[in-house]
Amino acid sequence: MADALKLVSAQPADTAGVVASAAYAGGRRVAEVPIEDVGEWSRKPGHLAWVGLHEPGLDLLRRLQAEFGLHDLAIEDALKAHQRPKLEQYGDALFIVARTAQMLDGRIAFGETHLFVGHGYVVSVRHGASTSYTPVRERCEASPKALSDGEDFILYAILDFIVDNYMPVIETIQAEVEEIEDCILAETYTQSRVGRLYQLRRDLLRLRNAAIPLVEVCRRLEHPGLPGIDASLYPLFRDVSDHIRRVQEEIESLREVLAFAFETSLMTGQAQQNEITRKLAAWAAILAVPTAVAGIYGMNFEHMPELQWKYGYALVLAVIASVCGWLYWRFRQNHWL
Repeated sequence: MADALKLVSAQPADTAGVVASAAYAGGRRVAEVPIEDVGEWSRKPGHLAWVGLHEPGLDLLRRLQAEFGLHDLAIEDALKAHQRPKLEQYGDALFIVARTAQMLDGRIAFGETHLFVGHGYVVSVRHGASTSYTPVRERCEASPKALSDGEDFILYAILDFIVDNYMPVIETIQAEVEEIEDCILAETYTQSRVGRLYQLRRDLLRLRNAAIPLVEVCRRLEHPGLPGIDASLYPLFRDVSDHIRRVQEEIESLREVLAFAFETSLMTGQAQQNEITRKLAAWAAILAVPTAVAGIYGMNFEHMPELQWKYGYALVLAVIASVCGWLYWRFRQNHWL
């Protein structure tokens, strides 16, 4: 324990939140760069600085602001991390907000990624539930030719990674929805499963609200007018837009299925209640005649001339008729109580 505390205390406090900070030239990593030098590396001809942060503090963001000249409003948004997906242009720099999603303990957990993109630099800031972008960096470094396209290719790679990670969430929910549907059709569902249907539908609505605004972000990226976005990458951003629309279609389909499943559960419950009501009515009809006869003839009269054999015979016939009527009704229903 003492050694672990020494390691933690040995880590400089001013680097807390820095996941990676590297400089690239010609699509290849040339150096691991401290935060104080990333601005200088980004201004070198043919060089690119790529900084990855995870839930940084204000001090670290201010240092990056001084290195790259980031806008105050963008720094404020990146610190609060409660933003709607959007794209903002500040001079020659872009600020993009995207929502991330992943399954945690059966619920969709949402996070945010803020991207600062300018000439010679990319800064990614992750908050909340978000998969590390180390696989993105590794794939880009494995393709130096593509990475040499510059900061706009890194922007595409991160957005594509975020959108692709929506699909495992949808597939997990789809598998659970199919299981709940089978239980409803088999009439083995419980009240907790009905509540789960509502919960999943609400989570899907939140996922839809997180993903769909990225369509507008990509639409702006795939059209001329933004600084630092090369025309050769327009088809890539268009491909990301297509993926988001596919996610939207999957979400809408799942929400419809959940709505149908919820309605089916209600109808099944009503059918079960109607069946119980019919059974109670049948028993009431069976017991009605004997109860009425017993009520009439069971009264404490002083003289009861009705209690002769013919009335007893009539009472037996009434009971037999009631039982026969019940048996006929049950055979018509084709099942027994």
